Amino acid sequence: MESGSVTTPFGRRPMTFGMLASQAAARKIEPGRSIDKWKLYRALCEARPLLGITDRALSILNALLSFYPKGELSEDNGLVVFPSNTQLSLRAHGMAEQTIRRHLAALIEAGLLIRKDSPNGKRYARKEQGGEIREAFGFSLAPLLARADEIERLAAEVTAERLQLQRLKERLTLCRRDIAKLVEMAVEEGASGDWSGVHLHFRGIVERLPRSPSFEKIAAALDELELLREEITNQLEMQVKAPNQSGNAQHSERHIQNSNPHYTTELEPGFETKQGTTAEDQSEGRAEPTARIATHEGKGRPVPAASSASVAGGGLRSFPLGLVLQACPEITAYGPQGSVDTWRDLMTAAVVVRSMLGVSPSAYEQACDVMGPENTATVIACVLERAGHINSAGGYLRDLTRRAERGEFAIGPMLMALVRTNSPIRGKTG
Repeated sequence: MESGSVTTPFGRRPMTFGMLASQAAARKIEPGRSIDKWKLYRALCEARPLLGITDRALSILNALLSFYPKGELSEDNGLVVFPSNTQLSLRAHGMAEQTIRRHLAALIEAGLLIRKDSPNGKRYARKEQGGEIREAFGFSLAPLLARADEIERLAAEVTAERLQLQRLKERLTLCRRDIAKLVEMAVEEGASGDWSGVHLHFRGIVERLPRSPSFEKIAAALDELELLREEITNQLEMQVKAPNQSGNAQHSERHIQNSNPHYTTELEPGFETKQGTTAEDQSEGRAEPTARIATHEGKGRPVPAASSASVAGGGLRSFPLGLVLQACPEITAYGPQGSVDTWRDLMTAAVVVRSMLGVSPSAYEQACDVMGPENTATVIACVLERAGHINSAGGYLRDLTRRAERGEFAIGPMLMALVRTNSPIRGKTG
């Protein structure tokens, strides 16, 4: 189009700010700029969702580009095409004229075309004596050349998003296959576990996905399925390892695997006993927590309770229930009947909080094996108090479990810090 000119539409069609902006942008084309028209058209097809145009409108644009005589769009070759609606219909596979007009208006509104109407609204060109076009009236393709970089960028974004969605769907398919085959194997091999419940949970996640899910819904479902797959894998691996563990001739006791996290201890765990004392010597009302019983190989006599407790609790010191509740009052709401009166109530509440915080059963069970059930429930209560400062409760619990195995973790400092935090006189000090 002519530099510095502004064209208004013919007849009753109004002038809009969008048209004015498109014409202003078209006048800023760099001198000598050119681009392959079909390469640009392919980029337009890719960027179509972000440009807000339909595939039928792109068919009309394709027909208009076919009337451009050169292979590259350039101001030197002119940027106005002037076919009649009849010619457009033929190259648009017989599209009706009313439909052509509607899609032309959509292309103009999207800022991809500019009308350059003649005084009488007809499309034609005036030529010089040598046959060169001096002035043409029709549709200017200048916006395509002016927005070429933007169109290619939008096309690259759509392509990248499509590839990302494709990879996400592939991961979802693989995860679904893994879960289905693992559950099938567990049922056929008779592995212990609520596999019917796991399968129902799996089907519930899958069936929530719509026929054409968005990227966000696929990502959310994939996160749930990957967590479920991890829990299934951990549970099955623990059952695979359990039969393979055997007694060591250099040790006097065997390791007995117990996968039940629900312990029956009701009394508060006692403090560490003094050297030389036994469980019978302790005062009434304070008893050792129930522990796994280990026997000497070939002898059949039980290991003393203090030794058993140190195996089950990883050598961690236990604290009175009253102190735990003073440091962690929030756990009380999750106990039976909304209260915690015994250690059994605390462990029941810890199982509920464990699920709420997203801690996997395998992580909780491993913590019980290393630290003992009462200490694990105490740690869960502490984690609940500091839930707003912990990104992954499951990962945090696994880290504490590993530190407890190495003898690098103690519950006392954690409890004392929470006692000071929740103290009613804390705000008056300082």
